[in-house]
Amino acid sequence: MSDLQELHQRIASCPDCDLCRTRTNAVPGEGPPDAEILFVGEGPGFYEDQQSRPFVGPAGKFLEELLASIGLRRDQVFITNIVKCRPPNNRDPLPGEIEACQKYLKRQIELIRPKVIVSLGRHSLAWFSPGDKISRAHGQVKVMDGIYFIPIYHPAAALHAGNMRKVIEEDFKKIPAVLDRAREAPPEQTALEPEPEQMRLF
Repeated sequence: MSDLQELHQRIASCPDCDLCRTRTNAVPGEGPPDAEILFVGEGPGFYEDQQSRPFVGPAGKFLEELLASIGLRRDQVFITNIVKCRPPNNRDPLPGEIEACQKYLKRQIELIRPKVIVSLGRHSLAWFSPGDKISRAHGQVKVMDGIYFIPIYHPAAALHAGNMRKVIEEDFKKIPAVLDRAREAPPEQTALEPEPEQMRLF
């Protein structure tokens, strides 16, 4: 059994916050253990909670369309969330829930070692880059701990506001070029980097 599988088994039975009492299933995430791109959303919704898979509802369908638009399939990338259990009624995850769950995301990043991390939504962006606002930061490439980082609006935003679809599609188009750069050589801390206090993932 791989380290990633063992980690996901721990997540499946995690008792470390109150979400364990209301979940149907934990949703560790899925994808190749050596994926070059890691997508990080906010938290599972109703369908994810039922199936123990990330992004399988309407937002997940749009995510698959976005991936296809840049020549990728979901089985080529790793997809997970900041919190691994569904908050009741799809409310925002609470700070204590995010804190209790962050050890799992940190370990996933360590094990997968992605070349590019794409945060989806404001809560995911806030975990990686506290103080940044998604309205300002979306589509802006940064370097964090030697990994390219791109914040993008959550795909669900396009389901609630049709004008967001084009914004998200345009930001997604930047991913292939960033991945190509990451493949050529590990990124150096350049003008793309965030402020020093935001530079480290953990």
